[in-house]
Amino acid sequence: MPENLGAGSLAPTQDERTMATLAHALQLIVSWIGPLVIFLMRRDSRFVSFHALQALLLQIVQVIVIVVFFVGWFILMFTTLFASGAGRPPANPPVGLFLVFPLLWLLLMGTWITVFILVIVYAVKANRGEWAEYPVLGKFARKLLKIGPGGSIQSS
Repeated sequence: MPENLGAGSLAPTQDERTMATLAHALQLIVSWIGPLVIFLMRRDSRFVSFHALQALLLQIVQVIVIVVFFVGWFILMFTTLFASGAGRPPANPPVGLFLVFPLLWLLLMGTWITVFILVIVYAVKANRGEWAEYPVLGKFARKLLKIGPGGSIQSS
């Protein structure tokens, strides 16, 4: 049983802990769809909806980072094409392309590794019945769901 529950909160049942764990773990397989389905199916459970919403918000942030990556990549590619000029014969690729591509690739890989680690850590915490918050996203999820520490109902 979890030890650090807030006043007025109930310990999550085994079923709630399993669903919250699945909300985190399914991100690795089906991205945002798994947490969304669990969030919509288990709205009655504050514990499950809190963990599923955090997982969903994490996937939204990951999609935004990936979109920024690809937009940056396409801007770099088109800038390189237009800078070389249409009337001239093709020249060697610019050095900047070889400097920026690894940085963009590291950003993308860093995002995936960070999400992978967060998913594993918070799936384990959800399975233990903890009201663990993702950095930044956890507080936002609490505000959206109007949930206080330990699952208590937050008064406005």
